[in-house]
Amino acid sequence: QVQLVESGGGLVQAGASLRLSCAHSGRTFSNYDMAWFRQAPGKEREFVAGITRSGLSTYYRDSVKGRFTISRDNGPNTVYLQMNSLKPEDTAVYYCAAKDKYSAIFGATSMYDYWGQGTQVTVSS
Repeated sequence: QVQLVESGGGLVQAGASLRLSCAHSGRTFSNYDMAWFRQAPGKEREFVAGITRSGLSTYYRDSVKGRFTISRDNGPNTVYLQMNSLKPEDTAVYYCAAKDKYSAIFGATSMYDYWGQGTQVTVSS
């Protein structure tokens, strides 16, 4: 069983930065592709960014390209989401997810086997 624990959320003003962390435990971290999703009130959960288990490939939704960066460190078994130039529309609960399937599909929630509990990010205008 895999456990994922997110941290780093908070309340910031537009234009600020935050870094989210997701600690992975229970099984071999390097066997999992990792991703960040987010869910705003009244909306469906949406893909934000993903990174392959090797760390060599990353994927982003269009609205965060150039502002967000996903990375992973297989030493402390942690995946990060650096968020710069935050906008009010980035306000959501952010979830970390892990999948062990070898697939180029990162954007579908159904592909993921494990989820964290979420961390709130609120961006004020």
